[in-house]
Amino acid sequence: MTDSEPTIRATDAKRRATVLQVLPGLVSGGVERGTVDMAQALVAAGWNSLVASAGGPMVREIERAGATHITLPLASKNPLVMRANVRRLAEIIRQHGVDIVHARSRAPAWSARSAAKRAGAHFVTTFHNAYRGKSWLKRRYNAIMAEGERVIAISRFVAERAAAAYGVPWDRIRIVHRGVDVKRFDPEKVAAERIVRLAGEWRLPDGVPIVMLPARVSRWKGHTVLIEAMRLLNRPQVHVLLVGGGGSPRYQASLAQAIRRAGSAVTFRMLGECRDMPAAYMLADIVVSASTEPEGFGRVTVEAQAMGRPVIATAHGGSAETVVPGETGWLVPPGDAAALAEAIGRALDLPAEERRALALREIAHVRADFSIAVMAARTIAVYEELLGPAPHGTPAA
Repeated sequence: MTDSEPTIRATDAKRRATVLQVLPGLVSGGVERGTVDMAQALVAAGWNSLVASAGGPMVREIERAGATHITLPLASKNPLVMRANVRRLAEIIRQHGVDIVHARSRAPAWSARSAAKRAGAHFVTTFHNAYRGKSWLKRRYNAIMAEGERVIAISRFVAERAAAAYGVPWDRIRIVHRGVDVKRFDPEKVAAERIVRLAGEWRLPDGVPIVMLPARVSRWKGHTVLIEAMRLLNRPQVHVLLVGGGGSPRYQASLAQAIRRAGSAVTFRMLGECRDMPAAYMLADIVVSASTEPEGFGRVTVEAQAMGRPVIATAHGGSAETVVPGETGWLVPPGDAAALAEAIGRALDLPAEERRALALREIAHVRADFSIAVMAARTIAVYEELLGPAPHGTPAA
């Protein structure tokens, strides 16, 4: 923990508030990661922390933190199962003395709201993205996330969408940006052996400039925009690493075709998933987030800044809130390959001294505003709004 990170004080034993987080499962993903991080933070702060889900590999992290996991079929959208989950969750709330139920996904939120009302607990929701709803039925399904006594949004962009699309009053919205693990994403903590090993696995030549786009292979992540930008930039010595899994065979083939059309102006590598992203970032001279649709938050841009890597992102969605143009990186219009090419050229040409100064600003920026500790403190502050002041003589969390 750095000096800029908040300290979360433990609660008095007489006031051990209990929070139950509910979500579909604990397999992987940003929602799941945030749930685990909060479970750990609540235990560290002296709160009772429960998580209910259908289970998954990340349950082990919940239990290692000292929190309790309860397995329920909360991933189901079957109305009969969801109705049964109301009864199950209400029993859990009463049995464990749950003060706050925090719903992090839509399907379990429907059951959790009714259970919280039935058992007398507070109800909080988190908008993890700007949920779309073209049909009336879909909008109705999404609208449950607007029903929290407090509605947490992971960015101002998401908050504005929640207010406009679902009518959430601003006095119930609280913006709590997602947090990244600044202990894991710390350039000082990445051993040289890890970087060398990964460079060997990826067969990277020494001394070549690296531009990296870490993202799931999906059309809206902007892979084709980056490919065209590199064609326009025309720097043959640069290697571009497309790091991330997913994508249909058809889309993978279309990317390969786009790379061939770009010619020999640059070397592209499609590398799939990476298990050691801190080491991957250390290999990059520039990290790009080229999403053509707005990100709810933009985890990649924050992780890369935490590692002190020059970042270029599209100027919409959550990324516009996490990158400070001219201070911690560059923002370019979405889908604008020429603007992206110009920004990449400027970043590649940064003198070493300016690059070091940029890295220091980025790291300080993330640790001040986007760490797990900051996210946890702000979330706990939302919980405390609902719980009210501690009894006389009992210190608050």
